[in-house]
Amino acid sequence: MAKHPEKEFLEKLLITPSPTGYEKEGVKVWKQYVDQFADEVVTDAYGSCAAKINMSGDVATVMLEAHCDEIGMVVQHITDKGLVYVNKLGGSDSTIARAKRVIIHNKKGKVAGVTGNTAIHLQNKKNGGGKQPAWKDIWVDIGVSSKEEALELVQVGDPITFASDLEYLNDEILSARALDNRIGGYIIAEAIRRLSKKKNELKVNVIALNSVQEEVGGFGARMMSYRFMPDVALVTDVTHATDTPGIDQKEHGTVELGEGPTVQHGGANHPRVVAFLEDVCEKDEIDIQHEATSVRTGTDTDSIFYQQTGIPSALISLPLRYMHSPVEICNLKDVEELINIMVQFVLSLEPDQTFSVFDD
Repeated sequence: MAKHPEKEFLEKLLITPSPTGYEKEGVKVWKQYVDQFADEVVTDAYGSCAAKINMSGDVATVMLEAHCDEIGMVVQHITDKGLVYVNKLGGSDSTIARAKRVIIHNKKGKVAGVTGNTAIHLQNKKNGGGKQPAWKDIWVDIGVSSKEEALELVQVGDPITFASDLEYLNDEILSARALDNRIGGYIIAEAIRRLSKKKNELKVNVIALNSVQEEVGGFGARMMSYRFMPDVALVTDVTHATDTPGIDQKEHGTVELGEGPTVQHGGANHPRVVAFLEDVCEKDEIDIQHEATSVRTGTDTDSIFYQQTGIPSALISLPLRYMHSPVEICNLKDVEELINIMVQFVLSLEPDQTFSVFDD
């Protein structure tokens, strides 16, 4: 039986490597999909991509945003024996980097390798046995025996991703390497696709923005939000599901997989946009969870809200287990609910919609 185009898009988006700073291939997949139904698709110099539904120059504009990059590694040094030492791209975790299959992405294609792990029989304190590795301790074996051989395949600066793809654990639970935040790219693409079929109900312009370089500072979102200056922004990213062992909910809050997206309060989240969002969810009987922002959201919301005179923004997040690992897990019910929230939020906006903390 043939897969639905939406599912094919999701799976292709998830398995296409898009390490931070090297997002081109992932963005190409996203752009090809939204080109089918957007009125206009634009990119910028660093690779962020935006799909637009253009209604009128006289009405408000809403921006739906998600980042497209994933964490990874990068070639740092090549030894005389052809072993490849690495450094991290973004918030990669060195403690889970050993004994993994990886792909090094060079200018011509892909090079397979494995991150070395000394056998437990041979481990001692001198070779790192019994301790958590730092990035300087991680090397990749690409099956060569000299630096000259290695340089025919890779060079310093080549990005690296884990070689894991995706797996459906059951009808609802999806595991993949880069749900953070390629699943967000899927969500905003699906939202604007569905909105494109409801243009007779739309009263505002819509931009879906897939931004680069969130994992290293939110730079893509900063560039494009300054360029577009929408009247309101709804950002989506993943958040930590805190329903697995060893997580202190008093410290990190209570977020459960399958219980709906989370709405964040405080910080960059504009109180009036958050209230509007909550009203939409109540009206449409969509379950949501709540999170409090301490200092920063840790997402592109932090890069968007303060541009120029300010962009009223809110973050709605997808619960995720095992973030920044090759086996991230989400619930597809939460994904569908997040798409529904975005669609209903946009359809509820008026042509002259504004958000001010002084609105009564």
